[in-house]
Amino acid sequence: MLTRRTLLASLLAPGEKLPPVRAITKGPKFHWFGYYDKLQFDPTSRYVLGMEVDFEHRSPRPDDEIRLGIIDLQDGDRWREIARTKAWCWQQGCMLQWLPGSANEVIFNDQEGDHYVSRVLNVHTGKSRTLPGPIYALSPDAKWAVATDFSRLADTRPGYGYVGVPDRYKDVLAPEQTGIWWMDLKTGSRKLILSYAEVAKVPYKIGDWTGYKHRINHLLVSPDGSRFIFLHRRTVDSHPEYGNTRMFTAKPDGTDLYVVDPYGYTSHFIWRDPKHIMAWARHPSHGDKFYLYEDKSERVEVMGPEVMTENGHNTYLPGQRWVLNDTYPDRNRLQHPYLFDTTTGRKTPLGHFLSPKEYAGEWRCDNHPRFSPNGRLVTIDSPHQGGRQIYLIDISGIVA
Repeated sequence: MLTRRTLLASLLAPGEKLPPVRAITKGPKFHWFGYYDKLQFDPTSRYVLGMEVDFEHRSPRPDDEIRLGIIDLQDGDRWREIARTKAWCWQQGCMLQWLPGSANEVIFNDQEGDHYVSRVLNVHTGKSRTLPGPIYALSPDAKWAVATDFSRLADTRPGYGYVGVPDRYKDVLAPEQTGIWWMDLKTGSRKLILSYAEVAKVPYKIGDWTGYKHRINHLLVSPDGSRFIFLHRRTVDSHPEYGNTRMFTAKPDGTDLYVVDPYGYTSHFIWRDPKHIMAWARHPSHGDKFYLYEDKSERVEVMGPEVMTENGHNTYLPGQRWVLNDTYPDRNRLQHPYLFDTTTGRKTPLGHFLSPKEYAGEWRCDNHPRFSPNGRLVTIDSPHQGGRQIYLIDISGIVA
């Protein structure tokens, strides 16, 4: 049996130097942050958010509560608990994130009785307020948010929804009463801007979606707040995670719907700027690759065809020169976060991290690399030292 040390030795190219990495959380409990497109760092790049749980390798139950904390990188990576919640999943946690532009306030989802809410919390004073619905993606000015139906996600895509509130429309393929919700983050005013039924009626370029249950997830607001993305998927019973997909953009009020990618499989994506989206997708001309799409047009180009050859969780570092990405476990169960230089086309590895076979399916532990506002630090979630923890990678020597 190959050891982790042997595997790494076989992977390292002659002269390969990896950047410094350290764990910023520790056992016996397990820690992670979740998705790659949320603000984990505060604006000063000093404080890092995380979540804590005392079990792994099973689905959450309605009474499972996780702890939320803040890690001080300038005080020995000290962990301080700030809140708790029962509205969470393995892949995206409770949507914990800093409010854009705020050095004090974070937001996360929670449950009250038979519905989900969100909490805005000042991490330094402890003062909090409750909003009447959950959030998924925030506007860059922190004035509004959009969210999907987390009860339906729990039913159609385990690992991304919350199990505390049953799906009221479980037996309806494309309900009119739920879908994408918009909420004012100051007043709490909330409204349904796109129902499943409305999205399902948009003509299909390929595939027959008759008889399939519809779901919507992966929402992300553009850098200028003028539009947002979402993925519209049909649930295929044999492989729910690989159902046909359409990538839409729309205005914040749900109007001006546009199908950016209609070809059946769009995965991870990120806005490069208000007009362009980089996404792993399947295109009839070039196959499965990273593509750069221009919103509201049919213009598309391949990104990094020689080096970004695998699906991963992609973001642009500040300045848009560098793409931060990762991979799923390879045949040796190793995951490989890396940087891609858009100016030179070169790929720089950030490490090779073992993901034991127990980390699979709903409770897998993707690296989900996130960057600090100063562009010099990267965090990942990884179980390579025996249980998922959060690790900090210093990339200043690469990007300086």
